[in-house]
Amino acid sequence: MTTPQSFPLELDQQLCFALYSTSLAMTKAYKPLLEKLDLTYPQYLAMLVLWESDDLTVKEIATRLSLDSATMTPLLKRLEAQGYVERIRGVEDERQVHIRLTDAGRTLKQSAREIPSAIFCAAGSDANSILQLRDSLVRLRASLNEYIAD
Repeated sequence: MTTPQSFPLELDQQLCFALYSTSLAMTKAYKPLLEKLDLTYPQYLAMLVLWESDDLTVKEIATRLSLDSATMTPLLKRLEAQGYVERIRGVEDERQVHIRLTDAGRTLKQSAREIPSAIFCAAGSDANSILQLRDSLVRLRASLNEYIAD
């Protein structure tokens, strides 16, 4: 049995590289699908969050995506310029900026419906395997976040 101390220091044997290179490949697979919608991958993720729950603060979206608010601001400004969202200052606290879908942003959801199935097909695996992999990655993320927090 391999113990952590005996893991080889070879690139292809590293979990981090397998995750990193797979993430890059996944983003490349999304690129042509998202170009049809005039979205970048980070913009698509933000839209997914808003399609789940509209009228969120920048901070809430950033938290959901594990990003900082400063990263979100230019991304959301571009989505606003494209007409998909509107940014509204909070009434009670003007420091808070709420993001709301426009009619165009809600309509875009219909155009995006084909993307998950296209990616699913591109993964070249059966549904059970893909769902198990996703669940394993969610558990790994939770474990790593718990480790980081300690």
